[in-house]
Amino acid sequence: MNYRHAFHAGNHADVLKHIVLLALVDSFKRKDSPFFVLDTHAGRGRYLLSSEESRKTLEAEDGVMRLMAQPQLPELVERYLKAVQADNPVGAMVAYPGSPLLVAQALRAQDRMAACELQEEEAAALKALFEHDGRVGVHPGDGYAMIRALLPPKVNGTKIGRGLVLIDPPYEVQDAEYPRILAALGETLTRWPQATCAVWFPIKQRRSILHFFRKAAALPIKSALLVELLVRPDDSPLRLNGSGMLLLNPPYQFDRVLAPAMPALKTHLGEKGASTRLEWLKQPA
Repeated sequence: MNYRHAFHAGNHADVLKHIVLLALVDSFKRKDSPFFVLDTHAGRGRYLLSSEESRKTLEAEDGVMRLMAQPQLPELVERYLKAVQADNPVGAMVAYPGSPLLVAQALRAQDRMAACELQEEEAAALKALFEHDGRVGVHPGDGYAMIRALLPPKVNGTKIGRGLVLIDPPYEVQDAEYPRILAALGETLTRWPQATCAVWFPIKQRRSILHFFRKAAALPIKSALLVELLVRPDDSPLRLNGSGMLLLNPPYQFDRVLAPAMPALKTHLGEKGASTRLEWLKQPA
């Protein structure tokens, strides 16, 4: 069991990540040409909120469920909530869809996704979930290593020019993960220079993140956008105070797409001292 995903299904970090992810996918759909999504750490794809792990933390109640209770929210947040509800019975919330399932729900017939998962049990569940979806390939194994095999993406021998690489690792040893992410980003951009890359990160130890930001912004990219939601002040290394998404080569004016959602997330998910950040680390030329 991938406990990081199971314990936190539907929490504030998932909310931010999935709002950004769906906004990216929707931006690709504005053109008819196909796009490709690579999810390097996909998990099992769907998480039951009645599971023992979810009941221990009840984090969805302070995340997605808080938003569900609001009468009116920005369009971007409403779009995310509809995607979550599409995987549940009408009027009920029994499961939380993970990143690969949310993306798959949004794909068109011409689009493709590859979902990688290292843990055998999780990969088996993911494979069963997409058994009848020809647009989605499930690849058991190390998602970082899979970058060489899967990029640049092709369908029937034809390269796909547009798309997204989502890197969302478990951060079991936070300082050790960032060099692996940087290497994966470098490999991705070498093989698929026009790719948009989205990296989810926890906010616990700001020093490690700042070093990572500097290194990532120095990669051969056109632009880098930082999106953060802190639900409480960044003053405890023992708690998940917030999370963020680092976006390399995001769509044109993507900061303006995300901006209306950020105050609502701070208001409805935050405690005293909550904050958001939407900042270009590297401005588009």
